[in-house]
This record gives sequence, structure tokens and C-alpha cells, in this order.
Amino acid sequence: MKITRLRTRPVSVPLDRPIATAIHRIESVGCLLVSLETDQGLVGESYLFTINGVRLKAFDEMLHGFAGAVEGRDPHYVEAIWQDIWREINPTGHQGVTIAALSTLDTACWDLIGKAADRPLHHLFGACRDRIETYASGGLWLSYSIDDLVVEAAALLDQGFRAMKMRVGNSDLRKDVERVRRVREVIGPEVKLLVDANQAYRPKQAIQLGRLLEPFDIVWFEEPVAAYDREGQALVRERLDIPVASGETEYTKQGIRSTIEARSADVLMPDLQRIGGLTEMLRAAALADSFNLPISTHIFTEHSLSIAGSAPNCISVEHMPWHAPLFRETLELQDGALIIPHRPGTGFTFDPKAVERFALAPAR
Repeated sequence: MKITRLRTRPVSVPLDRPIATAIHRIESVGCLLVSLETDQGLVGESYLFTINGVRLKAFDEMLHGFAGAVEGRDPHYVEAIWQDIWREINPTGHQGVTIAALSTLDTACWDLIGKAADRPLHHLFGACRDRIETYASGGLWLSYSIDDLVVEAAALLDQGFRAMKMRVGNSDLRKDVERVRRVREVIGPEVKLLVDANQAYRPKQAIQLGRLLEPFDIVWFEEPVAAYDREGQALVRERLDIPVASGETEYTKQGIRSTIEARSADVLMPDLQRIGGLTEMLRAAALADSFNLPISTHIFTEHSLSIAGSAPNCISVEHMPWHAPLFRETLELQDGALIIPHRPGTGFTFDPKAVERFALAPAR
């Protein structure tokens, strides 16, 4: 099998209403859809995304800059392709747009490998499970009023979620405490509650808030301080009983290794776009496992399920509904867990009608 052409298509999926975290205001989810066409008629698919669609053109240029690394090649040589791109980006750097492009091409190659074998990727990687715990992450935003939080928390329960994440990050810590208290009252003691500060605090503030939140049985405190402040996050982790989760902003296994060495997280959260694709995600999961640390994948819910089904130390995936409108298939939630599909490849394919509806420009 040979890859004959790399195609891209920019799209924008609007949100029902604007939302905000401590560091972002989000009105839409911009994506660059990638298709690797082959001489056997199979197409490998993947995507990258940017908040509000910013810099999609830059991502597109970077991706097409690597066309020569994939066109004319057998996708089964995915490791060779990964290494070739890794060497090529050395002068530009191994973070940001370069890694996003590498990640997207790598995932598309793996999708082709699964489709050619007619097997789901978690089977090819070595399956350990067919379902994985998840938490609702598409709501309970910092920009919501307390009344909004109460209504949405109840709605998430009705949808079948047994875990959910809310955002904190107010300058007045008392507001965060009250918001968490009200959500805990709605969901009861049996449902898991996670909080995400989106890097809002300095270490001493984060420690203070963490101590105030401990009575509410919080599963983890995510990104309590600036992502680059590993030393400060390690201090937060040391001072709190609540586990600290982090790693979504790290690039490749090297970033994950730095987080581990700093002892700054109890749960590592590799992001498929930043980590380097499925190839590097597997390596990052194995690295974490060698230190007896769990992982929980960040966003990219559909395409991360293959990792969840093959990495024994994966404890959950983030249920983010932003990209769901782009796919023919839907995520299946049962008893608070996501079913890992047995469809070939990643198990998810782009819906042509949806792509046309959300398209920003013709395919390139």
C-alpha cells in the first residue's frame, strides 16, 4: 500500500454559546482535517484543532510541508515516517506547530494501518480493555453562573455521566469554593468531581484553594499553576492531599519525562496533538507506567480511545464533545464508561455532509 496524496480541509465548528476558562474565551473549534489517500482506495483520517480557528493557515502550511515525507510511502512504516519528520523539524524545533503536524500525520498513518488490517487499533497495539472510565468535560465552565452550573450538572447526570469536571480560577477563592460546593450538592457523594484551574494561580494561591476544596472529595486538581512552573506545581502537589493532574501542555515524551522528574503530577494527561501522535503517545504511556504513574488522555476523545484500550495505566479519557459533529459515528456511554469501538483503525470517520457544512475552504 502506498500513500498517493495528502489532503487537508479547514473547518470550524461553532459552540452553542461562548465559554471561558481562566485563560481562554472560546466561541468555536477550528480544525484542520487530514486525509491520506492510498493506491488501494483506503483513506487514513485525523485532525488537529485550534481554539477559535486561529492560525489554521499556519498549521496547513506546515502539514503540506511534510507531504514528501508521506506521499509515495507505505504507512506501515509509520515509525520510519515519524523519525524522518522528527529529524526534519530539528532546525525549527520540537514543539508547537511542528509537533502538531507530526502528530496528525502519524495518527492518520495508524488509521490506515488499522483499516488495512480490518482491526481496531487497540487490538493492534495489544488490547487490555474494551471500555474506559470517562468524565464529562464539555460544560461547567468558569464563565457560567452558579444557576447555570446547577442546571448543567443535573443534565450531565441525566446523560449518564458518573464523573464530571468543572473549571475554577476566580481571583476570589471564596467564589470557587461556593461554586464547587453547589455542584457537589447537586451530584451527590457518589459521582466523581474534578476541578481544572487552567493554570490560573500562583503556587500559594493554589495550595490555599486546594485545602479549601479538600472537604468536597475532589478526584484531582488540574493545572493549578502555570504549566512551565514544574517546581511550583511540585510544591502544590507536596502540600495537598488532592492529587494533581497535569501534562496536557507538554510536548512529546520528553515533556512528560520532565514532569515526572520534577515530581509535579500524580496523574499525567498527554494530549494527542502535542504528544506526537499515537506512536509517541504509546511511548509516553509506557514511560509513565515505568514510574507507576497513571495517565488520562486529554481531549481528542475519539482518537484517544485506542490508547485507552491498550495502555494498562490509562485510568480515564476526557469526554469532550467539541469534535463529535464531524464524525459519522458517535461515542457510546454506558454506566459512566465509554465503549472502545471494534471498528477498523481509530473507529471514527469524517461525515462528508458535516464537513461541507462546517468547511471554511475547499480541500487542498
